[in-house]
Amino acid sequence: MSPSSASVGVGIPWRQPLLRLLAFASLVVPLLPTPLLAAEAATVREILDGKELFIDTRQAKVNDKAFTPQQVSTQNSRGQLAFPSGAAGRLNRFSLLRLGQDCFLLSKGQVLVSGKQAGCTRSSRLSVRGTNYLLSVDESGGSELSVLEGSVEVEPLSDGEPAPGGSTTVNAGEKVQLSPAGVVLTLLKLSSGDYSTILGGPLFEGFTTPLPAFGSLESYLRSNLPSVTIPSLPSAPSAPSIPFFGIPRFF
Repeated sequence: MSPSSASVGVGIPWRQPLLRLLAFASLVVPLLPTPLLAAEAATVREILDGKELFIDTRQAKVNDKAFTPQQVSTQNSRGQLAFPSGAAGRLNRFSLLRLGQDCFLLSKGQVLVSGKQAGCTRSSRLSVRGTNYLLSVDESGGSELSVLEGSVEVEPLSDGEPAPGGSTTVNAGEKVQLSPAGVVLTLLKLSSGDYSTILGGPLFEGFTTPLPAFGSLESYLRSNLPSVTIPSLPSAPSAPSIPFFGIPRFF
């Protein structure tokens, strides 16, 4: 036996148990659940105007969860979702959103996003770093993006892959209209009237669950559009007061 082979077989007595341990670990690790990406799950946090919010075809309740590739839809109801990224999404009536691997796909309706959450339409991808934006998709597949605060990079897609033409950055206080093919049609400034319409509309009215990035939106409005009325959440009901009865004195 050569000196080298002797040193391997005798000098390292723990080699074989270690190899067996590593082999066992290689079998166990793939069975562990992998962490969910930002848009791979969504939890229902609030439902307004009835109970017409669905996960696939099942009527959903508050705290129900949806997972990729399930879809969340509304009929004559509105709802708020929470994403694992910490962002929130509010769905307007008659909206359809499908969860994806790295973004949600809005096929129709409206969603208000607050926080770091990427969104997609069939012809574009919206990349954010934490913002408040409103995305609308009409029956023809055309879309409109209003960036209330922060910025969003819009990248055209073709069959789910980046398309020629490059991306467009939409900054706070701007809205962009996109054709069904993802072509930028108009890029306009949001007026104070636009903000008032959105903040007083169905994606703010009646909701009590806070938006995670609402503080950033509030700061932006106070600095840039002080005339716009900022909605406030209803205050929690105060506890009933307990009457005080004095101790009678007998002397």
